[in-house]
Amino acid sequence: MIHHVPRCQGFAVAYHGFTLGRLGSGALSAFAQLRYDYMKKEFGSKYASITDGNFTAKYRARCYCDAVQYEVCSDPVDAKICHCLACQKLHGAPMQWAAIFHKHDVRIAEGIDHLNFYNSELNKHERILPCKVSCALCGTLIADEGRNMWLAFPSLFNFGGVSKVPTKFKPTCHIFYGVRVIDINDDLPKWSGHKNHSELV
Repeated sequence: MIHHVPRCQGFAVAYHGFTLGRLGSGALSAFAQLRYDYMKKEFGSKYASITDGNFTAKYRARCYCDAVQYEVCSDPVDAKICHCLACQKLHGAPMQWAAIFHKHDVRIAEGIDHLNFYNSELNKHERILPCKVSCALCGTLIADEGRNMWLAFPSLFNFGGVSKVPTKFKPTCHIFYGVRVIDINDDLPKWSGHKNHSELV
C-alpha cells in the first residue's frame, strides 16, 4: 500500500514498506514510476486485490513448482469438461476439466511475475482475452482467463483425494463433445458445442 504523509515542504512517501523520504515536485515522476511498478503486481481491477483484508480464501491452488499460487473465496458457479480441439492440443490430453469463477472471487497470491499468456486464436504470447495462463517456470497450465470469468483447473487444488472434491467442482456437463477423441460413459449432458447454445449429442 502507498501512503502519502504530509510535511511542511514536499511530502514523505512510504512505498510497500519502504520510506522513500521527502519528495519535491521534481521527484514525483520517479515516484509515479514506482507506483506503476507496484500496481503491476496486481493482476487486474476485476480481480480481488492482494491488499483486500476482507478476502477470505476458501480454496487454494498452485502450480507444480509452487511459484504461482492463487486463492478463491467462493465455490465455482459451474464446472465442465471441454473436448474442444484447442484444449486437447494445449493440454496434451483428451479433455479439460474446468471450474468457473467470477474474477472478483479470485486473487493471485504469489508469482504474478511468473505468469505466461497465450491467445490461441491469434497465436500470440500476449494477455489478449480469452487466453491460457501458465507458469513460466514449470509450464503448468494455471487457468483459462476469459473476458469475464476465470476457468480454474481443479487438479491444481489439493482437496485431499477424489472423495473430498467439493460438489461444486464436479462437472455438470461435457462441451464440444462432437469433436471428442474418447467416449465418456456417464450421465452428464453432452453438448456438441457450448452449454445451452448447441445441440445435445
